[in-house]
Amino acid sequence: MDFLEGEVVYLNKPLEWTSFDLVNKFRYKLSGKLRVKKIKVGHAGTLDPLATGVMILCTGKATKRIEEFQYQTKEYVAKLKLGETTPSFDREEEVNAVYPTGHITRGKVEEVLKTFTGTIRQIPPAFSAVKINGKRAYKFARKGREIELKPKTLVIEELELLAYDLPFISLRVVCSKGTYIRALARDIGQALQSGAHLTALERTRIGNVTLDMCLNVGEIDAFLDKMTIETTD
Repeated sequence: MDFLEGEVVYLNKPLEWTSFDLVNKFRYKLSGKLRVKKIKVGHAGTLDPLATGVMILCTGKATKRIEEFQYQTKEYVAKLKLGETTPSFDREEEVNAVYPTGHITRGKVEEVLKTFTGTIRQIPPAFSAVKINGKRAYKFARKGREIELKPKTLVIEELELLAYDLPFISLRVVCSKGTYIRALARDIGQALQSGAHLTALERTRIGNVTLDMCLNVGEIDAFLDKMTIETTD
């Protein structure tokens, strides 16, 4: 493989790592293997620190393909806790409100999920990388400043209830670029006349790239050792 010219690698992002942590780790190991000071490495689609799963990394000239991968369909498995909300819509922030769940049934959840299938409008989370006047929204949110985010049009191709065990439900989501699963959790909670936030999220697919095709961080060294790498030597 010629990483200097350009290659595409599939990795499984660990829990609590940022997307940039993973890019930096791979770049560091790859630079050491190639004995070069600099090599271009980028990722095709950010995952929150509390999410795991498929990340596509591109090196060299292959970074030109990043936009191509970003527009491909994504699949996630999400676990939601009903009856509680947080400012970030996941476990990053503490619970800020509690709501009743006694009226919720499996049938009610399935009915609500149908209303989120197809083309929908979604307001991104305040704790997100969406830009407001040139700055990331999360920078305002973490300072306690209120901001107004405009809804975006996106597509939920499939929304399947995988498990129902109140107050927890698990979902499989197939969606377009720009979908915030945390915001989807928020909206599902509201539609159930309650609240909800994410307790776990795993990206299981980007386009045709599935989780079983991805390297774990601990496998990077062995992977690079096995590759025939062309260098500038």
